[in-house]
Amino acid sequence: METRAVARYIWIAPRKVRQVADLVRGKGVNDALAILRFAPQGAAQPISKVVRSAQANAEHNRNMDADELFIKTICIDEGPTLKRFQPRARGRADVKRRRTCHITVVVADGKEG
Repeated sequence: METRAVARYIWIAPRKVRQVADLVRGKGVNDALAILRFAPQGAAQPISKVVRSAQANAEHNRNMDADELFIKTICIDEGPTLKRFQPRARGRADVKRRRTCHITVVVADGKEG
C-alpha cells in the first residue's frame, strides 16, 4: 500500500532540488528526515515538509505504521518559469528566469516487495 503528497510551485530551481532528492530516494522516512534536517542546501526544507506530509497522509488516511514507511518515489518536476528583467548597461535588459518546481513524494510500507 502506498500514499503520496505533492508540493507545487516551490520557488527553487528543479536542478537544485533534485540534488537533495537523490540523498533520500529509497530510504526509510525517519532516516530521510534525519538526513534532510542536517543537509545544508536550501531545498532540504521543502522536501522535508512534503515527506512529513506524505507520512501523515499514510498514518491518518490509510492507517499505515509510520515506522515501516520508506520513500518509494520522489519526483521533481519543472513548474512554470517566471520571467523578470534585470537592467544592464547602456539601457539594455537581460531576462532573469525565476524557476519553480513541483515535488511529489510517494511512500509505501515495508510489506511490499
